[in-house]
Amino acid sequence: MRRADRLFQIVQYLRGGRLVTAAALAERLEVSERTVYRDIADLQASGVPIDGAAGVGYLLRGGFDLPPLMFSRDEIVALVAGARLIRAWGGAAMARAAEEALVKIDAVLPEPERRRAAAIEIHAFAAEMTPPMRARLDELDRAIENRRRLRLAYRDAEGKASDRTVRPLGLWFWGKVWTLVAWCELRKDFRVFRLDRIDALDDAGSDFRQEPGRTLADFYRSMEDRPPGGS
Repeated sequence: MRRADRLFQIVQYLRGGRLVTAAALAERLEVSERTVYRDIADLQASGVPIDGAAGVGYLLRGGFDLPPLMFSRDEIVALVAGARLIRAWGGAAMARAAEEALVKIDAVLPEPERRRAAAIEIHAFAAEMTPPMRARLDELDRAIENRRRLRLAYRDAEGKASDRTVRPLGLWFWGKVWTLVAWCELRKDFRVFRLDRIDALDDAGSDFRQEPGRTLADFYRSMEDRPPGGS
C-alpha cells in the first residue's frame, strides 16, 4: 500500500469519534505500530485534528472533512450510468435517490471531470415503469428491509391465478423485468415472482425472522444445484 493511501485509510478508520489503538491500526494496515506512530505524527503535523497518545489510542475530532475523492474516467462512467439506470428503472424512492446521487457526484467533481460526466452519452428510458410499478417496487423494498410477510395475488406464465403468503428476500432486475425472490409459505420453498404478474399486494400483518434454510443466502446456494423453482 502506498503511503498516501495508508494515511487516507488511517483518517477513514478514525472517523466517527471512535477511539482506535495503534495496534488495531497496525493490524488493519499490515504495518508495524512504529509506522502507525510516525504516520499519526505526520497527519497531526499537517493539521489533521487527531487526539490521543501512544498506548491509549487515537480519535479524530468532529468537523474534519477530506478533500473530494478523485474518480477515474471509467469510475465516473460507471457511477453516472448506474444512477441513470436506477433513475429510469427503479422505484419512485430509488429514482429520487439516484437523482440526488447524480447531483452530489456533480458537486464534488472538479471542473474537468464534471465536463466529462456531462458528456457521458449513456442513457436509459423505461416506458414500462409506470407510477404504480414504481410504487410497487418501493413497497417491496420496504417489506424486504423490514422483514414483513406479504400476501400476493399472482398469475403464472399460463395465466393461472393463485394467492400466496411470502417472505420477501430480494429484488432482481433482468433487463425490462423485475422479479421478487421470496420464500413461499404455500410451496414451502423459494420462488421467483415477476412483478408484472402480481395483481395485488398486501401486508400480511406479521414480521418474519431469518431462519436457516429460508434466507437469501440459502436461495443462492440452492441455485448452485438447480434453477429457481417455478411459481
